[in-house]
Amino acid sequence: MKILLFGKTGQVAQEICTQATPQLEITALPRAVADLADPQACAAQIADTDADVVINAAAYTAVDHAETDEANATVINGDSPGAMARAAAKRALPFLHISTDYVFDGGGTDPRHPSEPTAPLNAYGRSKLAGEHAVQAAGGQTAILRTSWVFSRHGSNFVKTMLRLSESRDTLSVVGDQIGGPTPAADIASALISMAQAMHRGEPAGQHGGVYHFGGTPAVSWADFARETFRLAGRCVSVHDIPTSAYPTPAPRPLNSRLDCASLETDFGITPPDWKAGLARVIRNLETKTP
Repeated sequence: MKILLFGKTGQVAQEICTQATPQLEITALPRAVADLADPQACAAQIADTDADVVINAAAYTAVDHAETDEANATVINGDSPGAMARAAAKRALPFLHISTDYVFDGGGTDPRHPSEPTAPLNAYGRSKLAGEHAVQAAGGQTAILRTSWVFSRHGSNFVKTMLRLSESRDTLSVVGDQIGGPTPAADIASALISMAQAMHRGEPAGQHGGVYHFGGTPAVSWADFARETFRLAGRCVSVHDIPTSAYPTPAPRPLNSRLDCASLETDFGITPPDWKAGLARVIRNLETKTP
């Protein structure tokens, strides 16, 4: 199977690329080749491809900056995925797209089901929701995978930030009232590839597609996520829980980022990842500089 992958340097995109085999050919498009600020240029890449499946793992992810740059974020996260999905539909190619828990308002304490009403709190969430709507309206064979709290050995993320801060501090204050499922990028990559293979084979779930959730288990606060990071890394850092109100950010964050992943398991046989096991792997890789 051949995958055309939008994105090359992001956390999930890099993990997808590591899973290439002689039987799984992956062509990753960097920004210089497929700039998501130019929707038609992205669509043109799909029109010319010989791939069997298209995955969009590229996005505007500067959550706070999007508050003053929403128009650009919406082109990248909304217009371009829509153009890609329409181009894929014209070629009858399965199209997979990554979205986020930020499309919800963060209310309640129960895991959010894919069919629940959306109500983003910030510009980034609105831009990602625009992308979901555009992809769904394209009319092709599509799957949208919402995920949360992504981490890996690549790029910038919460785990790497905590480890960096632990080099110079022995006490940290971390938000304790936002709850979600940390999700290893490597597991997201594996899930997307499994979904792509099923869709390419024309299996029932893949034929229908839809919106799915994929988040790490068990649910945890950012503060407890930090504690586990320090424990596994052998860092002596004391973590103090603080409320979201004590750590204001330009973009409001949802308090409840729990995701109900049952439909993904029912349709594709993919179970939620154990984020603690994924965290241990990431820390080992960072410590040994494993590529």
